[in-house]
Amino acid sequence: MFEGTWASVRTHQVPVWFDDAKLGVFIHWGPYSVPGWAPRVPDIQRLLIDDGPRRMLRENPYAEWYLNTMQIKGSPTQLHHAVVYGQDYPYDNFARTFSEASAGADLEAIAEACRSAGARYVVLTTKHHDGFALWPSAIAHPVKGRYHAARDLVGELSEAVRARRMRMGLYYSGGYDWPYNGAVLQRAADAILAVPEGEHYVRYVTAHVRELIDRYQPSVLWNDIGWPLDGNLAELFAHYYNTVEDGVINDRWREPLARNTVVDGFVRASGAVLQALWRFIPERHKHLTFATPKHCDFRTPEYEVPREASTDKWELARGVGHSFGANRDEQPEDMIRGTELIQMFCDVVAKNGNLLIGIGPRPDGTIPDQQLAPLRALGSWLEVNGEAIDGSRPWVVSESRTLEGTGLRFTTSGEGLYALLMGMPSGRRMTLRAVDGSRVERVRLVGVPDASLEWGADDSGSLTVVLPERLPLSPVTTLDLGRGVRALLGTPEASKSSRRA
Repeated sequence: MFEGTWASVRTHQVPVWFDDAKLGVFIHWGPYSVPGWAPRVPDIQRLLIDDGPRRMLRENPYAEWYLNTMQIKGSPTQLHHAVVYGQDYPYDNFARTFSEASAGADLEAIAEACRSAGARYVVLTTKHHDGFALWPSAIAHPVKGRYHAARDLVGELSEAVRARRMRMGLYYSGGYDWPYNGAVLQRAADAILAVPEGEHYVRYVTAHVRELIDRYQPSVLWNDIGWPLDGNLAELFAHYYNTVEDGVINDRWREPLARNTVVDGFVRASGAVLQALWRFIPERHKHLTFATPKHCDFRTPEYEVPREASTDKWELARGVGHSFGANRDEQPEDMIRGTELIQMFCDVVAKNGNLLIGIGPRPDGTIPDQQLAPLRALGSWLEVNGEAIDGSRPWVVSESRTLEGTGLRFTTSGEGLYALLMGMPSGRRMTLRAVDGSRVERVRLVGVPDASLEWGADDSGSLTVVLPERLPLSPVTTLDLGRGVRALLGTPEASKSSRRA
């Protein structure tokens, strides 16, 4: 059992179920689902890289940030709000509308959409930055009072998810609660200064999270932004692990430094300098990232797949569009296509990651078909190719290309090595230059039991495969290469993997 110390908490190991799961669905649902609007701009990483924090906050593509962006003078969201609802229309009206609409939501249908996509777990936003809770909390909001849905959306969706043999995870925004301190993020420094501080706030969010743990026992405890300076965070983690033995905690729990007038002034000045010099900063340093906390089970990059595999578990968080919450302004071309989603998913899994793909239901719980379409495609692909994904682990080489130019990813499982062809091959014959062909005893086309394949080794020792004349159309074609296969020494991919190891 864990004691309330960092030393004991850090002994926690990532449970096998999370490493095996590979796919989760991230559900953003709350009062922001009522306006369901954000400007159509590039994804948040591209927006930040090109123009810096100020434009990213002013033209934020995340519809779930509606409360913040509607308060930025002259922002697209503020202009939209004034035209559609009226300049003085309060955000709290959306909370009432959401509570009424969600009272009749079909939570079984939401859970079934996640299961059909092939998900092994679901993460629900129990409280986003707007402070509104999706469960009937016994703890009143310090400013808003009883600020929560009339229906226990957290509990009922948890039941529906678990009934379909998926794990249930809960998101909570501990770093921001905009009504608590009236924060509006407009500049780089606000990302730090908007985090509430003080013993009162610490008691509030700690009690909230403990209530979620005790009442719903989530398999994933997914905090966002950060956590207020708190000497007892390790005890909260220990309580969670003691309550949910195979639970996992994400990385967004970094506590800020102690704040005072001098520190706040320095942060503001640094933020202004950062924005002024943004165009001179190398692109590799201009990405949306989250600082390393004292403890976590996995990292959570957002809208960005790492270039290389990691020995530590991680999870890519992104929406099917440029927003996590439903954005009625997004068009079909803003959504990730099924082919792109499947290939990205294979890339993530080959690099030791999970994919947490985000959808945003309407206030009544229905999910727009343009959001569901790529998930259906992924689910159909997994029905055929799941043996290469479920419970798999990375190979010594995660990424390669055939000699003919087709991208490759690799996974391993109890049955052996799988090669994932990213896209349709340009011809029937291909050479997998990273694979030692002399050690291959079988090559099987997954999902096509009667396919006849020829294979061997070329002069360099690389595996060569001749595909059938008729190859089924698929975003990713999977080859089962059997057990005992080795990487071919001397290839760039194998050399790179050796250096990394």
